Amino acid sequence: MRVNLAVKIGKLKLKNPVMVASGTFGYAEEFKGFINLKKLGAIVTKTITLNPRRGNPPARTCETPSGMLNSIGLENPGLEAFLKDKLPFLEKLGIPIIMSIASEDDSREFIELAKRLNKLKAVSALELNISCPNVMGQESLISQDCQATYSIVKSIRRITAKTLITKLSPNVTCISDLAKAAEDAGSDCLALINTLSGMSINTERQSPRLAAVVGGLSGPAIRPVALKMVWEAYNKIKIPIIGMGGIIDTPSALEFFIAGASAISIGTANFINPRVSVEIISGLGKYLKRKKIKDIHSLTGSLIYES
Repeated sequence: MRVNLAVKIGKLKLKNPVMVASGTFGYAEEFKGFINLKKLGAIVTKTITLNPRRGNPPARTCETPSGMLNSIGLENPGLEAFLKDKLPFLEKLGIPIIMSIASEDDSREFIELAKRLNKLKAVSALELNISCPNVMGQESLISQDCQATYSIVKSIRRITAKTLITKLSPNVTCISDLAKAAEDAGSDCLALINTLSGMSINTERQSPRLAAVVGGLSGPAIRPVALKMVWEAYNKIKIPIIGMGGIIDTPSALEFFIAGASAISIGTANFINPRVSVEIISGLGKYLKRKKIKDIHSLTGSLIYES
């Protein structure tokens, strides 16, 4: 029995629904010795800002029960260096490249980034990272406010025809309201979820384990929250959802499809098992065959409510 793993996100056609999450896969070249990168549905780059960023001071990561805290602070070489040093390798892979972008202080930087990238054929889609929780000095996130979310997505929608993916924060009161705001503004897809805000303390030193004190929690510990938010958003909006948050194997990936995701993105698990993404692609195909399901689309939102 042949099964279909292909999905469509906006104008973006993926041969399978498995991608790697921003910030967990570098710029892909770091993983070329571990997996055949061309097997991935898409690659989401580490977030790029207009200008280079040094990021937060160390320590910037620490392990927590069933998870990891990070406070990298959007360290990146800036747009010009990315285009010169990173994009040529990615372009040669022949698979969709989704560029994650963010602004440092001024949302107008999003506009400038989108304008520059709109001209590049090598960039298949833009992921608007309006939800990174670990930028020091940042009082609030764009994605914590419906009007601000609507405004920035609408502004970028006006200047680019590329597929827009809006990455939302779980650190909100009602994720479905933010999801609807992004949809109404013209986003083609949502990425749910970014990391949860958290902290960890070294009790011997009575000091925070992260120099920035607070960071973003990821890994299996956040999966129940991510699933709930994917399910809530799926029942509110009509655009596709890329589910993420604690996916470590095929069963955990399948949970997201059943909850309402059309595609998934692998994050923290890449640090533990660099081959996890291709293993999940294989696992999804085997699951569909075993269940006699011809198309991955049939799984999206297939949660059965038992009375």
